[in-house]
Parts: sequence; structure tokens; C-alpha cells
Amino acid sequence: MGAGGRIMVTPSSKKSETEALKRGPCEKPPFTVKDLKKAIPQHCFQRSIPRSFSYLLTDITLVSCFYYVATNYFSLLPQPLSTYLAWPLYWVCQGCVLTGIWVIGHECGHHAFSDYQWVDDTVGFIFHSFLLVPYFSWKYSHRRHHSNNGSLEKDEVFVPPKKAAVKWYVKYLNNPLGRILVLTVQFILGWPLYLAFNVSGRPYDGFASHFFPHAPIFKDRERLQIYISDAGILAVCYGLYRYAASQGLTAMICVYGVPLLIVNFFLVLVTFLQHTHPSLPHYDSTEWEWIRGALVTVDRDYGILNKVFHNITDTHVAHHLFATIPHYNAMEATEAIKPILGDYYHFDGTPWYVAMYREAKECLYVEPDTERGKEGVYYYNNKL
Repeated sequence: MGAGGRIMVTPSSKKSETEALKRGPCEKPPFTVKDLKKAIPQHCFQRSIPRSFSYLLTDITLVSCFYYVATNYFSLLPQPLSTYLAWPLYWVCQGCVLTGIWVIGHECGHHAFSDYQWVDDTVGFIFHSFLLVPYFSWKYSHRRHHSNNGSLEKDEVFVPPKKAAVKWYVKYLNNPLGRILVLTVQFILGWPLYLAFNVSGRPYDGFASHFFPHAPIFKDRERLQIYISDAGILAVCYGLYRYAASQGLTAMICVYGVPLLIVNFFLVLVTFLQHTHPSLPHYDSTEWEWIRGALVTVDRDYGILNKVFHNITDTHVAHHLFATIPHYNAMEATEAIKPILGDYYHFDGTPWYVAMYREAKECLYVEPDTERGKEGVYYYNNKL
């Protein structure tokens, strides 16, 4: 689509690779947030408690059914079939549906679940705690990510380094084996390390942890709720301890631990691919403004998982513009704003398992767009 960012990449397209790597527009867009909001049907902004709970209850039912079948019938199967087919299938299916529950908790953090903040916070707190996510802690840091997306100085996570800040060891990992190693560590440990130690997060003065109420991430008025988040995590950990004591550590790992790893994998994968793409600009303080920063994200296609993940994967552009739109209206909202966004709308249909390696290869650091005289606008590069 010219030199713009409206990348319509399909796996069968002969020019998909070159299309995907073209730099998107970075200038102040010719439309406003008001223009975009006016284009979206008003009902898309309406939150329905029955409809929101229907998605949550569907996911809970699936999780319960998977758990019931695994704990009551897998032991009746021949061992090779149980070990090499049934349990792996359970882990993947359970992990994917639990990721959908995480997405609903994320929606609660944006006040997109219902019209009542207490309902959103109660639902989000319960189900994020079940997935060992400190709900209020992440809610506050994630909102600041939305407020500063695309800013090299103030964004909260997946902030690309400038070339001068690239670590010395990156050149030794800039090869196929090194990239696979980096991706493996990132997908397995990235989420808990970010929550616990702010790894890959913006630098702060002092100990920045989502579990530490007095971390510089939080404002004074938020600190009490950080204690509540920690209490929720401790309660779930105690429940897991009691389950392991009753059913055995292996059983706990099989029914809960491995699916949780799948959830963590998809959280990092989806977030990484939403905010990392060769076409995306980033801005320093001389160029950044909210609407340009909000457009520094990419919609992706995960096939059937789009529905399992409640379309957080293929409606993320609209989500960054209007975070309170519930997921069941996000597709309609996306279609409504596409004509106005034009080349500012980013979509890449490259399969995720191809895209994650490509982005790890192409997006090592950012450098100023000197070709167009934009010293405050940065694009990805990989030449070390």
C-alpha cells in the first residue's frame, strides 16, 4: 500500500515481506480523535453486563470441563496416549482459554466490562489473581502504557533501545540460534520477570516491582490497592500449596502450572507482536503526541485464536484509541475507523510463528529518521 503503514500482508502474497518492512507514516495525522469517535457507531461504546458475563462464563465452563476430563479420565488411558497426546492437548487448550480469561481481566482494568467500576475491579481482581497477576498493580502501569504509547522516554514496556544503548552481547545473539534462545527466554520468563523486576520496562529510580507497594511505578493514592493485589496473589499461592499437598506437586503442575506457562507465553507473544514491527515509528519528546503514539501498534491475525483471545489480537489499534470499547464491539469499531485511518492503520497477517522470528531479527534498536529529516522520529534497524 505505497509507503504507508496500512500493511495488508497475507501469507500467500508475493510481496508480503517487502510490504511488511516499509516504514509507516509518522507525521501528525490529518484526523483527530473526535473524527474517529464520530465514525464509530454509538452502540459500540455501550457495555453490557449480561453479554460481558456470558463470555466469562463460557470460558469458565470450558476451563472446568477441561479440568474435569483431565483429572477423571486421563488416568484411564494407556500411558503413552496419556503422556504424549492427552496431557499436551489439555495444556494447549486450557492455556488458550485461560488466556481469554486474562483478556477479560485486562478489559476490567480498562473499565470496559461493565458500567460499574466496582464490578470491573471485582471480576478483574478475582480472575487476574487466579492467574498470578497483581490486578491493581498491572492495571495502573498498563494505563500509563496507554497514556504514553510510542514514547521512547515514558512508555512502560517494550521500549526499544537506541543504537548506542544496545547491550554488548546482542551482536553475539544476532544469529538464528541466538534469536531462538532469546525468544525462548522471553516467552517463558518475560512476564514474571517484568512483574517482579520490571525487566523490559521503562527505567525508574528505585526498585520497580509490581509487587512492591512503594515502587516508583505507583502514586501514593494507589499503594493501598497494591497491597490488595499482593494479598490476592498470596491467597492463590496458598490454594495451590494446599492443592499440591492434597493431590501432589506433579498433579498441580500438570493441571495448573503448565497451562499458566502457556498463558504467559501468549501474553508476551501477543504484546511483543502488537508493539514491535519494522513499519512502526517511535517518538522522542520533541515529536511525541498522544494520537501519534496511540497509532504505534499493529493488528495481527492469529486465526481461530482471535476469537479465543476475544479479539485482543486483531483490534488492538482501536483498543489503543478507545480502550473502554468492550471486545465484542471492537471488530465493528475497527472497521468503522479504517477508512479514516488510511495508511495510519497497521495490519500484518503474517503467521505469528513467522512474525515473531522476523521481528526478533529486524527490530534490534531504533535510530532517527534522518532520511526524511525527522530527528525526533525513530524507526527500527538491525545493522550492528
